[in-house]
Amino acid sequence: MKERELRGLIDKVKTGRLSRRGFVKRMAAVGLTAPMATQLLAFSGAAMAQAKTAPYKPTKRGGGGLLKVLWWQGPTLLNPHFAVGTKDQDGSRLFYEPLANWDGDGNLKPVLAASIPSRENGTIAADGKSVVWKIKRGVTWHDGKPFTADDLVFNWEYAKDPATAAVTVANYKDVIVEKVDDYAVRIKFDKPTPFWANAFVGTQGMIIPKHLFADYTGAKSREAPTNLKPVGTGPYMFKDFKPGDMVSGAINPNYHMANKPYFDAIEMKGGGDAVSAARAVLQTGEYDFAWNLQVEDEILLRLEKDGKGRVTFSDGGNIEHIQLNTTDPWTESDGERAKLGTKHPTLQYPEVRQALTMLVDKASVEKFIYGRTGNATANFVNNPEKFRSKNTKYEFNIDKASELLEKAGWKKGADGIRAKDGKKLKFVYQTSINQPRQKNQAIVKQACQKAGIDIEVKAVTASVFFSSDVANPDTYPHFYSDLQMYNNGPQQPDPEVFLRQFLSTEVSSKANKWQGRNITRWISPEYDEVHKAAQAELDPVKRAALLIKCNDLAVSNNVVIPVVARPLATAVKHKLVAELTGWDNNMWDLANWYRDV
Repeated sequence: MKERELRGLIDKVKTGRLSRRGFVKRMAAVGLTAPMATQLLAFSGAAMAQAKTAPYKPTKRGGGGLLKVLWWQGPTLLNPHFAVGTKDQDGSRLFYEPLANWDGDGNLKPVLAASIPSRENGTIAADGKSVVWKIKRGVTWHDGKPFTADDLVFNWEYAKDPATAAVTVANYKDVIVEKVDDYAVRIKFDKPTPFWANAFVGTQGMIIPKHLFADYTGAKSREAPTNLKPVGTGPYMFKDFKPGDMVSGAINPNYHMANKPYFDAIEMKGGGDAVSAARAVLQTGEYDFAWNLQVEDEILLRLEKDGKGRVTFSDGGNIEHIQLNTTDPWTESDGERAKLGTKHPTLQYPEVRQALTMLVDKASVEKFIYGRTGNATANFVNNPEKFRSKNTKYEFNIDKASELLEKAGWKKGADGIRAKDGKKLKFVYQTSINQPRQKNQAIVKQACQKAGIDIEVKAVTASVFFSSDVANPDTYPHFYSDLQMYNNGPQQPDPEVFLRQFLSTEVSSKANKWQGRNITRWISPEYDEVHKAAQAELDPVKRAALLIKCNDLAVSNNVVIPVVARPLATAVKHKLVAELTGWDNNMWDLANWYRDV
């Protein structure tokens, strides 16, 4: 479809001459997904669509007994502003809520918001520099205190304070949040902002109560008792927490949604591994739900035959990838390794990084490990389709990688390891402990060995690797190794925030307690410039092109090696009704879960 024709269709939607559904159908006919079509409309000034609410059968609150959900990583804290990994984000979401969530089609669904802002109702400024959120009246915190606009302003002040070291800081540091009245706030941007649904939205938008955290801000933020005993607005009230093991909640009798939740209590259990988690739902039926099935597809298919549950797949932007450290992780200075300003002894050379990209057999990883749960890719951003680059490609070629290194002067020694100027190509490659990742490590190690590169694999317990513990050197934000692999992705159907992880202003360091998003510590003025332009570009077509260029710069500079794009794979017990999404928290719609008996 030509740009002129596309803009004509968007204008028809904005003027009421074409329905939103009709537009989505026209886009589908030319190969564009529903989330892409939705975002095209939103970025063009058409009202952002609200998510459709699925039929909810229960006619009263409670009565559903205990809901048992299983993670193979147990939460270690329950403050969403410190939630580095999914385990802590999901644990926090049992109790805390945002203003709105993202559904599977990339639409916003109000939670604490009274409605979704739009240009039509005047809550989104025509110049793209402010948005007004109106919040529900009558919502109370679990201790009975009222939820008001003051709580929103406080969360902004709390998160943007560098001394707090909140992982949500990027969502709030460049905006101003001002109180309109007790039930409305205005978010002001310093420039036109096409993607305005960031602060207070989705996984990193969960809101904590001012009255319990006001005395624990900045440097005192980690001392708050409520970090471990949450008091939220959510469907369940805190009952018990054993960090790294289990968190439980009881029904909120005053929840702000009628007849919800259905279950009387919830128990979120952590520990074990992905295979045992899958087995506990699909084979034994001991649990109702299991998170993140990083399990070979062959095993999942076999377990599904036992008939206790089903594997569900939710498309999103998750990418299993390998990061290459641009700094020196082996030399310490002022209690910090991998310090900005240092250079990696060997990965600083482009030919070494390029060779490594050709030594990752992505096709085999997809075929023999992930199957339905992972698709080989050359792109860091894969969804929505609008943002998927067509400029990249991947190639597995040991001979070509060897030739590249040889020409650059990296010669094999008597031990078979290549070296140049006394520096050997020896790397520590770390990831978290789970079977697919260890097999992935083995595939890469074998190919590298043939090319003359020595790989030492390191596997870190997931609860440690994904921890926010600033004192633990084995967490992934420290990145005290040469290579590391894990999975992450955009938590909204737009990659702009996700791509901030390569900005020079987002470097993870001792100064920010290793909470910066830029873990590779790659510095590129060109990347910074392109990303900055994307942040302010209101034209949806031009903006998509800029974000694609961001993807291409990171990939072409071999800062990351994308391996497989991963849909969210979960195990759901039969008769459990649970709407899932690849664009938000696993517990995003928890209040609407029920058992269809």
